[in-house]
Amino acid sequence: MNQTPLLEVKNLVKNFPIKGGIFSREVASVKAVSDVSFVIQKGETLGLVGESGCGKSTLGRCILRLIEPSSGQIIFNGQEISQLPQPDMRKLRRRMQIIFQDPYASLNPRMTVGDILREPLEIHGLYKGQRNERVCKLLELCGLRAEAMNRYPHEFSGGQRQRICIARALAVEPEFIVCDEPVSALDVSIQSQILNLMMDLQEEFKLTYLFISHDLKVVEHVSNRVAVMYLGKIVETASAEDIYASPKHPYTKALLSAVPIPDPQFKKTRIILQGDVPSPIHPPSGCYFHPRCPIAQENCKFSYPPLEEQAEKTHWASCFYAGKL
Repeated sequence: MNQTPLLEVKNLVKNFPIKGGIFSREVASVKAVSDVSFVIQKGETLGLVGESGCGKSTLGRCILRLIEPSSGQIIFNGQEISQLPQPDMRKLRRRMQIIFQDPYASLNPRMTVGDILREPLEIHGLYKGQRNERVCKLLELCGLRAEAMNRYPHEFSGGQRQRICIARALAVEPEFIVCDEPVSALDVSIQSQILNLMMDLQEEFKLTYLFISHDLKVVEHVSNRVAVMYLGKIVETASAEDIYASPKHPYTKALLSAVPIPDPQFKKTRIILQGDVPSPIHPPSGCYFHPRCPIAQENCKFSYPPLEEQAEKTHWASCFYAGKL
């Protein structure tokens, strides 16, 4: 695999201000993403997992600058884009696209499918004089008939609508796609079809994915590497094979213990975490996970463990006692 990363994120931070009082001054902030760094190589899929509210979707949208980050660097194909002016950012978005979680909410109900797919082509000035042909090809690539271009989003099932969203993301020939829980709103029977479609398209067009999900089995199926988030921070990252076979961080172990095994004879020990997820407005001192951690020690309350390399050279965990207790 090419060692020059397509995407590099360095110390990314996103805080949402909370305002109050007569003059609407900032009184606190929600720390949605806290000092996150990672890389994604060309052609690979990085799975991003964690509990709801941990900052996964915010991170994905900050990378595309649909939400402006508070600080940090975003380097796409060697170009630093976190401070890029909006006109230049619009041009760059041809190479960076997103598939949203809810296909119905992300499609304009007043536009036909043909209009929806032609719109990005018109914005970027692509396929002039051949846009209808391009729309037909996109629909066929995603498993829909060409006559679907004359229908409206409400006339399709959930799986078909997500195929339209995938076609829209592919319309401008991107290199990188943020997949924000693309199958979580679909029936289980449809999920595998959409996942297989995305994997086939990735192979055909050499796409790179950031695949955000809370479904660990889905992430295992599609990802080359996996990053685990907790309360706005990445606490573990490794290859999909390593992280499922030998998790190091206690939070990752707890998540994996909750994944059901389709074998009634198999007895699995479930790790039940105590307490609730702390507030991102006032995160705990030291390691954010220590109030719920079954192996927390005294030093965990006062200092945050860095994301350090483990015995395996490609396995990193943010825990003083990763794999030791």
